[in-house]
Amino acid sequence: MTLGRVFGVPLYLNASMLLLALLVTVLYGEFVRDRLELSQLAGYAVGFGFVVCLLGSVLLHELGHALTARRYGIGVRGITLELLGGYTEMDRDAPSPKVDLLVSLAGPAVSLVLGVGAAFATAALPERTLPHQLAFQLAISNIVVAVFNSLPGLPLDGGRALRAGVWAVSRDRHLGTEVAGWVGRAVAIGTALAVALLTATGLLSPFGLAFMLLVAFTLWQGAGQSIRAARISRRFPLIDLARLARPVFSVPTGTPLAEAQRRGNDAGRPDASLGVSDSAGRLVALVDRAAAAAVPMERRPWVAVDSVSRGIDGIYAMPIDLSGEQVIKTVQAHPGAQYLVTSGEDVVGVLHVADLAQLLEPKRSMNQ
Repeated sequence: MTLGRVFGVPLYLNASMLLLALLVTVLYGEFVRDRLELSQLAGYAVGFGFVVCLLGSVLLHELGHALTARRYGIGVRGITLELLGGYTEMDRDAPSPKVDLLVSLAGPAVSLVLGVGAAFATAALPERTLPHQLAFQLAISNIVVAVFNSLPGLPLDGGRALRAGVWAVSRDRHLGTEVAGWVGRAVAIGTALAVALLTATGLLSPFGLAFMLLVAFTLWQGAGQSIRAARISRRFPLIDLARLARPVFSVPTGTPLAEAQRRGNDAGRPDASLGVSDSAGRLVALVDRAAAAAVPMERRPWVAVDSVSRGIDGIYAMPIDLSGEQVIKTVQAHPGAQYLVTSGEDVVGVLHVADLAQLLEPKRSMNQ
């Protein structure tokens, strides 16, 4: 859900945050009602107010990342608030370890300042009052967020700082990401063990147990994704569209599918992308491989290639001289199964995403 813009940065709310908001409203509302002897309605109102304060704290944390990134020329696509906090999406990676470090630590720094400020407010306010209780909870929550996020493992902010450090020493960003990802997995295991210990000693409620196990699982997944991303990005220089793109073997419009496939095989180009040309010999469409494969063998002599084709006007084109990183950004910005590869105004081949995936993750593709 789009909430608007803050300092020009788009702000989104994930539906999962609504579940957390409801749970915190009820649980904290019941807690503060018993502690301060409030009515049930007043307790829930205070619980909802606490949720608003938490959302504000998370937003300020993410704005720390976003505004610091923008300060160093990195575009920010948006901030999303979700069940486990939030994240800031940027349009590119940091250009240097120094910038990566500053952007990663800006969020925890904001949370720490908020936590310390709330702690001073707690000390100054009368005890067993609503303002004192809210200030105390905000102090604890922000300090915990600051400390936990500073742990040295991806996908946490401290993991990004560790990546920046390894990157600065090794001059290899991919190595930094991989090291921080493996440390992140260790942090996830440590979190799960801490949850088990707290549960065994009776210090963790059922809600706290479920929430912290979810946190540990999310950390493990995020760390694994970081390791995978590092291994994939190492192979970006291997992307060469001139070699990776498949040639186009064209047949005239109206050709039966079986005949078109036979001609391709007879020409010794069974792996070529099957195209459809008009009466002037110009390429006008590409046969959809999945749609063609879905046609039963006995019907292929009676089905024209046009019925299982897609016009080239609806297929995104990329120049043959794009770098590996530019190819990946193009695929991310314009998702599809295949892309025209062009040299000037001429179509010189077709890039299939399956071929790109095979190049970037050969072991994963073979296992599938």
